[in-house]
Amino acid sequence: MAAASETESLQPEIIIPDEWSNAAGAIASGAVSFPIAFVCGPKNSGKTTFARHLVNVLLQRHKRVAFLDTDVGQTEFTPPGLLALTVIDKITPDLTIPCVKTPARCFFFGDISSKRDPTTYLTYIKALYDHYMETEIQGAGLPLVINTPGWVKGIGYEILVEMLRYISATHVVKLQRPVSTKNLPDGAFWLNEGDADADAVTTVIEINAPPQNHFSSSAPMRKDARLLRDLRVMAYFRQCFPSDMIISTIKELSHALAAHPPYEIPISSVKIKHLHCQVATTETFYSLNATIVGLAISSASEQLPQCVGLGIVRAIDTFKGLLYVITPVPPQILEDVDLLLQGFIQIPTSLLQVQGCISPYLSSNVLSTN
Repeated sequence: MAAASETESLQPEIIIPDEWSNAAGAIASGAVSFPIAFVCGPKNSGKTTFARHLVNVLLQRHKRVAFLDTDVGQTEFTPPGLLALTVIDKITPDLTIPCVKTPARCFFFGDISSKRDPTTYLTYIKALYDHYMETEIQGAGLPLVINTPGWVKGIGYEILVEMLRYISATHVVKLQRPVSTKNLPDGAFWLNEGDADADAVTTVIEINAPPQNHFSSSAPMRKDARLLRDLRVMAYFRQCFPSDMIISTIKELSHALAAHPPYEIPISSVKIKHLHCQVATTETFYSLNATIVGLAISSASEQLPQCVGLGIVRAIDTFKGLLYVITPVPPQILEDVDLLLQGFIQIPTSLLQVQGCISPYLSSNVLSTN
């Protein structure tokens, strides 16, 4: 992905509670040189805000901090549907501003929840953590912050437990809401009886979610999840254009994308894989058109295909054997893409309405042999 950022202020200024500041300070200035902090808790408890604050505090002591984002529905530095390991090297003064950054490594999960395929979801997370550990072994010395989804019951709880048993976290930060039934169990909930040694090397920090009106009396903590996802997608595809190009509204972005020349990708050069569903061979191209796909590179040496970015399939010409794709991925990287992954990440509705006419991203734009 090409590095860039798009800013949209979603909240007034965020004031970090003293309890959070103390917790972040204890992690950053503790005895562990390169802490691995696992942030967890129920929905709307402030996990992402605390994780970003912790990154800022760690950057006061380290040149770079690794961030493992496991919340595919509310991603922090990438579009939704991705599991990513990103290296942050600059403090973000305003925690209300979402940023798009280029991950060090990422996988396209293709959905906004792990429910459809928990096994693959965990496989990707473990692979990203392994990549971080390999980097550590090479002497990079980066602290790691892990942000997690707010699904803490049922299968969501089992996934969290599996993650914690695999990841050697030095600190587990548990955010708690006032209603105790919504929270994770007390203490080191992921340990089995007899795991005392593991308990000894992990510090559990329990902090409270701020009151609903802590940030602003007019800004409840619960945010419009779909709006945030749409903003992430739009921020990502804004990177198709120079940063000095004036695009100040969603309408301007939708017009710019509709007029943007797509890349031509030979159909014969790529494989197409549908995630989480079965699609008849005769319907492959019609199902692919006007969708967001993960652009991936398969490798004989690695079992999991690495995602290098997202693309919008603008049209398909089966007579010429070409796919037309809009993407900010640079041409030199796009040349190596040999796999298109289709999931359930949708084009924002606001980008489908151009001049009140029929969207250019429709099946009628499939160019066939007929």
